[in-house]
This record gives sequence, C-alpha cells and structure tokens, in this order.
Amino acid sequence: MAIESPPRTLRLDIDREALEANWRALDRLSGKARAGAAVKADCYGLGVDTCVPVLRDAGARDFFVAHWSEVADVARHVLPEQIAVLHGANTAEEAEYARSIGARPVVNSLHQANVWIDSGGGPCHMMVDTGIHRLGIAPSEVAANVIRQLDVQVLMSHLSSADEDTPVNAAQLEAFRALKGQLGAQELSLANSAGIGLNDDFAFDLTRPGLSLYGGVQRPELAEHIRQVAYPKAAIIQVAELRAGDHVGYNGEFTAPDAMRVGTVSLGYADGFLRAWGGKGLALYHEGRSLPLLGKVSMDMVVVDLAAEPDLSVGTWLDVPYDLPRASEATGLSQYELLTILGQRFAR
Repeated sequence: MAIESPPRTLRLDIDREALEANWRALDRLSGKARAGAAVKADCYGLGVDTCVPVLRDAGARDFFVAHWSEVADVARHVLPEQIAVLHGANTAEEAEYARSIGARPVVNSLHQANVWIDSGGGPCHMMVDTGIHRLGIAPSEVAANVIRQLDVQVLMSHLSSADEDTPVNAAQLEAFRALKGQLGAQELSLANSAGIGLNDDFAFDLTRPGLSLYGGVQRPELAEHIRQVAYPKAAIIQVAELRAGDHVGYNGEFTAPDAMRVGTVSLGYADGFLRAWGGKGLALYHEGRSLPLLGKVSMDMVVVDLAAEPDLSVGTWLDVPYDLPRASEATGLSQYELLTILGQRFAR
C-alpha cells in the first residue's frame, strides 16, 4: 500500500473567476478583434491544467506556447490545431511532430520556412520582425519564394515597448500595416497584453494577451480591468522567542532590539521568493495584519515578526502579498518574473 506524503506547507491558490474575468475584459478591450491566450511556461507558472480549461470555457480559441514540449499538456484541453508554437519548427523532427499532432508552427525565418515546405507544408502562422529583433522574418524577406509557398493562417509581429509611451509603438504599427495583404494571411495579430492597452489600431483580428490574463498590469489603461489571480500562501513551521541582541538568519542582518516572538515560515528563494524581498521592510500577512520579514531570505525559509499576532502557531497559513504591480514595485522584479519563478513545491 502506497503511503501518501504529508500535506505541503506551501500552496498557490488560483482565483479562477478572476482569470475568466480577465480574459473577458481583454477580449472586450480588443474591440473587433478576438483575444487569444498565451499559455506558455505552464500558463506563466500557474498551471496548464488549472488555467487552460478556464480560458477555453470563457471563450478563448487561440492558444500560444513557446516550446513543442508544451503542446501535449495544452492539447489535453483544446484541439491541437488551436495551439500555435511560437518558436517554430527548426528541424524535420519538429515539423513531423507538428504535422502528426496538428499544432501550428509559427514560421520565424527562411530556414524554418524551408523546413516546413520540405516536410510537406500546410497551415502555419508567421512572425515578422518589425523591430524587436528576437524571432521573426525580416520585412525584406517576405518576398522570398519559399515564403510565398506558405499557407499562412495568422501573420503576426510582436511589440517591443507596448508598456511605454514611445514612438517605437507607432513605428512598429506602420511597419506591420505595410505587410497587410502581401502574404494572403487570413488574419493579422500584433497586440500583446500591453498592446491591448494602447488603442484599437493595434488590435487587428487577433490579440495575444499573456501576463494580464494572470493579473499583470503593464499599462494604466488596464488597471481597472485586471484582477489578481495568484495567491501564494506559506505555513509557519516554528515559533520562537528571541532575546535582545539575538541575530536572525545569514550574516545576522537583523538584530532583535528587544525580546520578541518570531515565526519561521516555509518559504524561500527555491520557491521563487527571492532575496529581493528581504531588507525592504516588506511583510507577510495574516488576516490582513502585517508580519514584517526579518533578515535575509534563505533557500527554504523566512522569519517574520509576530508582534502583531503573538498567538500564531505552527501550521498557521500566511499570505504572501502578490498583487503583481505592487510586488514588482516593491522588489524590483518584473511582473513576469514574479509569476514564472514560483517553484514546484507549491500545491496548486
């Protein structure tokens, strides 16, 4: 008889209603375009099996991953032809896998175009680089013969600075507009989450929100529409009494000024709670009451001041403040990092 492991001391609560509401808001803000959903990196760390069914049932029908290894997990919940792989097919093996399962490769280069055509061709998407200079075919390469052989379903590009008010956005928009009609693509897609917050000119036929689905706010225009989705919680695993002069944690960065009661919490940088949280006067919370962090963040533990809640005991769950814009401002970590670095020890 298998023995089950004890309950975890970390958990990540996902507000499914907020996730659904965020997709609906982004779809509405996309105007005449429909909103898809970027579900790469295990839905930005929140879990494909949790998030994709919610997004699907809310109305999303276009799903974007980065790696071929991500396709099978998403395909448990949606049709494979609804899944686009942003990194494209660089090898015959990847092209064959795409063809066998039915997922759409996003062609990013002449090399990938040749790989896809040599494998038999078929429906695909295509990324054109209008200024971010990561992946994408250069506009000057659009006239290449192999590109003209592609059956492009969605022609897309990616905004580099949509979270800022900069002329770069207008320049990329114009560069993308210039491609309209050149490849016979059925649909056009430019706007990511932040791009949806710009204006309707960026929406075209299909938008590709990612971070904002999961609670991220990159532009002020989105703030009133996006709700927090991820709520990390960690349990107290020890309570202790310090004497005046006792040091806490590595290098003794905190020294107790007086006798005080503290709690050691099962949360550390191995769980994505990086040292950027320490030394800034930040806190964990219990029922809205602040429990300041003391000393450095360790790999598996942090220590909190229990002055506001002296009766808390081992096993008590504490809330990690994870409103993404506020947490980003407090720690200096990007909202993307805050989500995607959450570790696997959280029960999701």
